[in-house]
Amino acid sequence: MLSVVILTLNSEKYLAEVLKSCEFADEVVVVDSGSQDATEQICAGFKNVKFHKEKWRGFGAQKQLGVDLARNRWVFVLDSDEVILEPLREEILRVLQRPEFCAYEVARANIFFGKEVRTMGLYPDCTVRLFDKTLAEFDGREIHEKVVLKSAAKTGGQFLAGTANGANLTAAKNEIGRLKNHFKHYAYDSIEQFIAKQNRYSSLGAKGAKSSKFKAVLNPAWTFFKLFFLKGGWREGWRGYVIARLYAQYTFWKYVK
Repeated sequence: MLSVVILTLNSEKYLAEVLKSCEFADEVVVVDSGSQDATEQICAGFKNVKFHKEKWRGFGAQKQLGVDLARNRWVFVLDSDEVILEPLREEILRVLQRPEFCAYEVARANIFFGKEVRTMGLYPDCTVRLFDKTLAEFDGREIHEKVVLKSAAKTGGQFLAGTANGANLTAAKNEIGRLKNHFKHYAYDSIEQFIAKQNRYSSLGAKGAKSSKFKAVLNPAWTFFKLFFLKGGWREGWRGYVIARLYAQYTFWKYVK
């Protein structure tokens, strides 16, 4: 009924916990882009995991490959540092008995430096994670990829394709459902990890884009002000200040590279 798709690269730290949370799924498709740690060995310890090696294509293309490899129509895309919690697991199983939408947004609870952060726009942080792969797909972007609906599946503003267990999709055009429960995301364990990851992301995001001195000066200040003051980062104390400063630095890198 359900396939879970996970990308890995040296993901041993949380992988056992992640895969344990996915044992309810029929299969877990792991697409690995060259791990040198114990990632493959950890995967071998779970009966429902199928391990595939693939050279890195970019986030959108790599995730879509995992979706294409999945044998089930319904897929849940999870990162290797994200854990499906029990309430969400039960909700997923209920929804799949009779889906009303072709795709569902799911909230995630982000953990920064050992503590869950509910302010700064970091919760509920909803993105489409659960979807019918015959009606939706990844857009192929190298970074900040999204799940998009397949236009060929739309007829007269209605999704007419049947779903699992004979249910029919009746959602209006472009309408996507949202699950009530969230999963857990180990976002960043340390400042060093944050800097390393965001440095990589800013380099990917800068590809094909023009650098801008004007935006490099103004946008980081706006990012900090928005996160710390407007979105309540001050409620997190020093942790919130550090997170806002780090995201402002990421914004700076993005426009100078």
